[in-house]
Amino acid sequence: MIDRLWRLGSGMRLFMLIIVSSGESFRRLHLTIREIYFTGVLSMQIILVSGFFVGMVLALQMFYVLRQFGSPDYTGVVLALSIIRELGPVVTALLFAGRAGTAITAEIGLMKANEELSAMEMMAVSPIARVVAPRFWAGVISMPILAVMFSMVGILGGYLVAVPMLGVDDGAFWSQMQAQVDFRFDILNSVIKSLVFGVACTMIALFEGFDAPPTAEGVSYATTRTVVTSSLAILGLDFILTSLMLTV
Repeated sequence: MIDRLWRLGSGMRLFMLIIVSSGESFRRLHLTIREIYFTGVLSMQIILVSGFFVGMVLALQMFYVLRQFGSPDYTGVVLALSIIRELGPVVTALLFAGRAGTAITAEIGLMKANEELSAMEMMAVSPIARVVAPRFWAGVISMPILAVMFSMVGILGGYLVAVPMLGVDDGAFWSQMQAQVDFRFDILNSVIKSLVFGVACTMIALFEGFDAPPTAEGVSYATTRTVVTSSLAILGLDFILTSLMLTV
């Protein structure tokens, strides 16, 4: 318990140092842009492919369930609400933690093992501003964009299954969706979830890398812990955020 409290305090201290060092980091904007490419652009492939197939499978499941109740035309509404409210932010965050989060942890852990961070401090260069802060803001910026792309591709995949393959009326598919999906309650809340997940996933990845023992085994253990902790944090935060958004 003491060890977990110590790690929580160290993580909060690192978060505050990142916020304080963000001004210095933004003056080197090319560092943040480079990390956005690394964490965001290079994650697009798995995000888009996963979103497409998730939308297709969800459309299949929803169509056959709704047909039992005589409402197959509501497939588009259920598909859009399921993806925008829940699956888009949550699945994107889980995939982000598995792809970009582990890479961030391993990279910083190896830099620590090779004493590159200590060398920066010896040259009066802040490793927080030079290494950690750009990666943090890159993750926070990339996550909502990836979640929106996941939702768009998921709805497209569901449309290709529901309308051409299963025979759902094209007009009913889109009109029901436009009538039921609310910008503030659905889309804006989805973006807020993605921002929170981005902060949580990126901070966990950065802290695990910064705190990893400077050995190959230590970096490997920290990378594994990043995936486990991020996944549990995402699911826990999703329940809390959904409860708050539904009661407001």
